[in-house]
Amino acid sequence: MIFSMKQILLGLMLPLAGVAGLQAATQPTMQDYTQYVNPFVGTGGHGHVFLGANVPFGHIQAGPTQKKQGWDWCSGYHYSDSVLVGFGQMHLSGTGIGDLGDIALLPVTKNNEREVKFSHKAEYATPGYYAVTLANGVRVELTATQRTAFHRYTFPADTKQEQVVLDLSQGIGWDKMTACSMKQEGQNTVVGTRFSTGWAKDQRVFFVAEFSQPITHQVMEGDTLSVLSFQPTGQPLMVKVGISSVSIENARKNLQQESPNWNFNTVVADAQTAWNKELGKIDIQTNNATDKRIFYTSLYHTMTAPSVFNDVNGEYRGADGKTYRGDFTPYTTFSLWDTYRAAHPLMTLIHPEKQRDIAQTMLHIAQQQGRLPVWYLEGNETDCMVGNPGIPVLVDIALKGFEVDKHAVLDAAKKTQLFGDRGLDLLKKYGYLPCDLDPTHETVAKGLEYALADGCIARLAKALKAEKDYKYFLKRSQSYRDYYFDKQTKFMRGIDSKGHFREPFDPFKTIHRADDYTEGTAWQYIWLVPHDVHGLISIFGGDKPFTNKLDSLFIVQGDMGEDASPDISGLIGQYAHGNEPSHHIVYLYDYAGQPWKTASRVREVLNTMYHDNVDGLSGNEDVGQMSAWYILSSLGFYQVEPAGGRYVFGSPLFDEATMNVGKGRTFRIIAHNNSKENMYIQSVKLNGKPYTRSYIDFKDIVRGGKLEFMMGSKPSKFGVKPADRP
Repeated sequence: MIFSMKQILLGLMLPLAGVAGLQAATQPTMQDYTQYVNPFVGTGGHGHVFLGANVPFGHIQAGPTQKKQGWDWCSGYHYSDSVLVGFGQMHLSGTGIGDLGDIALLPVTKNNEREVKFSHKAEYATPGYYAVTLANGVRVELTATQRTAFHRYTFPADTKQEQVVLDLSQGIGWDKMTACSMKQEGQNTVVGTRFSTGWAKDQRVFFVAEFSQPITHQVMEGDTLSVLSFQPTGQPLMVKVGISSVSIENARKNLQQESPNWNFNTVVADAQTAWNKELGKIDIQTNNATDKRIFYTSLYHTMTAPSVFNDVNGEYRGADGKTYRGDFTPYTTFSLWDTYRAAHPLMTLIHPEKQRDIAQTMLHIAQQQGRLPVWYLEGNETDCMVGNPGIPVLVDIALKGFEVDKHAVLDAAKKTQLFGDRGLDLLKKYGYLPCDLDPTHETVAKGLEYALADGCIARLAKALKAEKDYKYFLKRSQSYRDYYFDKQTKFMRGIDSKGHFREPFDPFKTIHRADDYTEGTAWQYIWLVPHDVHGLISIFGGDKPFTNKLDSLFIVQGDMGEDASPDISGLIGQYAHGNEPSHHIVYLYDYAGQPWKTASRVREVLNTMYHDNVDGLSGNEDVGQMSAWYILSSLGFYQVEPAGGRYVFGSPLFDEATMNVGKGRTFRIIAHNNSKENMYIQSVKLNGKPYTRSYIDFKDIVRGGKLEFMMGSKPSKFGVKPADRP
């Protein structure tokens, strides 16, 4: 069942006991952008979105956890369910694999309760705050700082003994506890450890849980579960939980520094202030209230991760399991196969202050594990997904001029691409990945991802005048043309060690994890050459045959087969917006001189694939990537090339948007005569002067200024000339 925002709010706008006056506690001069965020978007369908309380890029995501029931419970919560087993302190958002859920607490009125029913009518959520009244009568409220969770439990007035279940065995998805400990310190505190394996093979969590009332009784069930009892006082029972990946002492320091007192409302207000500061980095003007909610909810989704991964004393757990302390803030939860496409290019625009830290995190991971991260989670390399997506992210940061040693970036990227694992040994030997020699399959997807990473390295090497490296990696980046592209069928195809294309071939059919593509079909993978779009156009034979094939993508229908990946969703013909390999495709028309087709397809996706309800996404949120596409595209541009900062024009959705690009500068985007029908760019001005190119460079955005689009209802000649194309 799909619920509208109006239906959700009618059910959720309950009296918020104890949080009255939060608006007054917030800075009166700050606009409240959190009012436009609907945290329930993506908690249904296949969105896999986290629901609960956190602050932007915080290590803590405190929220409800349900029973493990399958793929759609990867975040620990799905809107279709109505039973909770605990409130964990850490959750993932939008991933296709479940993990975390650590240090679960559940307030109960009977000591044998291990799960509690709830109703969505008794739930409320806003950025930095979550509340639910459970069927046992306990009102649960959650808020958070970067490294601590803050719970407030209001028990029914007739409760004779207030009890909290602390369960260290509980986890989400693949997570399995391998070792744990807990002990009471003094009257009010429980400290302990939880080690686990799962998606993150060796996760370590140290915690300190401090209660507002003395623990009057403790019953242990084995080593993993404890039922804590408290004498009713007529006041809510509160608990603060500090976590660390290093030590109990560090968890205690995090708690002491970030949550030194028991003022729950103040922490909620501080969290709301933090969210408003970040959400306010883009201010949009529109009369469409639904679009405004979708926009700020999307922006909210982009800031769950990457997550801060050090303690207040600067210590963190490295990729090699050792403890380090650096002059930067390390991050974790890098879903790079997804986020290199839009989430990180968006971050370089609105979070410039974080780019040095992200670059240093990646460089230090490379030092500790021998190569750049692929999918990095809680100090662990999961090697999830294909390619080396850390390379485009890091090279993009370097090429955009952020504070990082470009030579160190080049060295780390080269070492990663020459490492020899994950099929790279075959690439070095053959120049491509033979489909008959790679036991893990997906060789076309791997080869194209490696080619675009090579293209990024070549671009950086050229900027650094490293001629030998430039020539070598440029050649490797052309493997899409030299090997995978079939001139007869005009598809990228698997090729064996003898140079023959795999037969039989059906561009519609796919077998998840057992064919030549990753979560896609041959139709979706023709276009994965973002580093050399003009080269791709040339092997098709020019603009016309290229655009004819591209037109077909949005029209053709075919049977993907019963073994197709569920990630192939959000279909328009064979274009699959529900999964990342398709995200740049609508912008390829600009490169072939038909920007009006980009405009119409961008508007179609914006208006049909994003909604203001629990099933509001066309696929997994993927740690902010799905929403980042919406943010950039609704502003009017998108970075197609994986590194370098060329943002290609589409069709701005809003009448006006002002983006804070750092250093006190703003970039203002105005769409004159904009409407549902007037989706086509007629002309453009940059800082008051005529501008003819169908793209804009990063440097022109971040220096601040004003970009004006003149919109109309019919395609124009804007951006058509070869000199004006990206």
